[in-house]
Amino acid sequence: MPKAVWNDLVVAESDDTVLVEGNHYFPRAALRDDLIRESDTHTVCPWKGTASYYTLEHGGATSADAVWYYPDPKPDAEMVRDRVAFWKDVRVVD
Repeated sequence: MPKAVWNDLVVAESDDTVLVEGNHYFPRAALRDDLIRESDTHTVCPWKGTASYYTLEHGGATSADAVWYYPDPKPDAEMVRDRVAFWKDVRVVD
């Protein structure tokens, strides 16, 4: 089962991921709320839409904008609605 791991913590875990452009998108419900805080960062993907971000925090460690999601994806990217993906120092492992 795919897991998103950061600093030896499982941040998300689910056997229901969607693979898009090499990234596993986990159900939002699989993401641990106790490790995230909203970020003011936004980026734009031409075909998915505007991405929003979460920052990971735990035990004094921070990974800014390590989690992204599309709150209102464009029609061709509906498969990522209500899902999150990871980058930076978060590893996705099986």
